[in-house]
Amino acid sequence: MNRIISISREYGSAGRTIGQKLAEKLGINCYDSSLLDKIAEKTGFDKKYIKENGEYTSSGSWMLSALAGRDYNGHSIQDEIWNVQRETIIEIAEKESCVIVGRNADYVLKDKQDVLRVFITASSKARLNRVINEYHEDHGDAAKYLRMMDKRRRAYCQLYTDIHWGDAKYYDICMDSSVFGVDKCVEVLASLY
Repeated sequence: MNRIISISREYGSAGRTIGQKLAEKLGINCYDSSLLDKIAEKTGFDKKYIKENGEYTSSGSWMLSALAGRDYNGHSIQDEIWNVQRETIIEIAEKESCVIVGRNADYVLKDKQDVLRVFITASSKARLNRVINEYHEDHGDAAKYLRMMDKRRRAYCQLYTDIHWGDAKYYDICMDSSVFGVDKCVEVLASLY
């Protein structure tokens, strides 16, 4: 049976970095941006478009997103991306053990055994430093940008799942990367694998 680690994370918490290092340590694949390639191939949409619409709502409100951009049957392009993304995650989980970062993989694989559901958080200060110094993003008011990105992720999760993004009861383990550091998070998660 394939063993999967799904990592959900706050923006700027190093969740993607932790996922990549964890996969490398375990000798398995990590699907983060590489998942976007597979979804783009299946849908024909641009990778950048999928990145923006496959994990975030267009606004911070799930209600506005639920109503926006729908055709007369109630379908949206974002719904199409969600469905292909969900199918792709399931296909990957059936084929191999791996780490999947983001994309609500924890929810998509909720009925699959042997999935470790992880949530990575960090202090606002650590997240701001990472976004500015490591991601090289400067959006004016970086603190406001972080709040907006988390709000959009939360709304996306609420729109397509029945879980509350970031609520510890929906995860097997929650870790603060600003307390433990990236390498210790990787070490702990590897020991749980």
